[in-house]
Amino acid sequence: MSQSFEDLPQEAERYVMPSHYVESDSLEVQEFVTSALRDLPVDASIRDKAIRLFEAVRDDIRYDPYCFALDKEAYRASRIAGAEATFCVPKAILLAACLRAVGIPAALGFADVRNHLNTPKLQELMGTDLFIYHGYVQLWLGDESYKVTPAFNMELCQRFGVKPLVFDGYHDALFHEFDEQNHRHMEYVNDRGLYFDAPMEEFLVAFKETYPKLEEFNRMRISKDYSGYDSGFSKEGSP
Repeated sequence: MSQSFEDLPQEAERYVMPSHYVESDSLEVQEFVTSALRDLPVDASIRDKAIRLFEAVRDDIRYDPYCFALDKEAYRASRIAGAEATFCVPKAILLAACLRAVGIPAALGFADVRNHLNTPKLQELMGTDLFIYHGYVQLWLGDESYKVTPAFNMELCQRFGVKPLVFDGYHDALFHEFDEQNHRHMEYVNDRGLYFDAPMEEFLVAFKETYPKLEEFNRMRISKDYSGYDSGFSKEGSP
């Protein structure tokens, strides 16, 4: 059951429609949603659907910061839905599309975050511990809004000793400030605001300017199908 526009705050109404990247009306997204919700009862609430869709995007697509596409069309939700692994921005785009597909308003959000648990290889290529344009989603359940990020799959959290990101339908689910050992983990340093659609041209330009070594590494990876970059983020690796 979808939400009624009458139940939504005015600011949320525009975030139900499909867009170029947030393709909530695409067959691929619809199939991903159907699979994710297959075990829910037919009378499941929108809150239950939001939780299940968050979990599906979080865990069914592995987080890997090296799976970075340089072609902006690769960031369309219909393409992301079939991915084995990707990073925070595509996962946020897919989650927003899935939520909109069931009538839940979902805006894309972007923020700059400082990561205090980087791998040596990734830090070397980035030249910094600052991740620009980290992707998250702001969704509305009735007149309440929540910010969530489905970035880190549960297995990766266990591997790195990071507190899992859990959305219970009543609280935000953003990166934790500290890890399981109480070490500094993530710090949000700049919120870039909410978007109806992904600003991919702007994002890719900023990425190439901020991380030239990582951008070049990705060009080589794509051209040579090279996957042995960093065992910490590989399917069976360790940090």
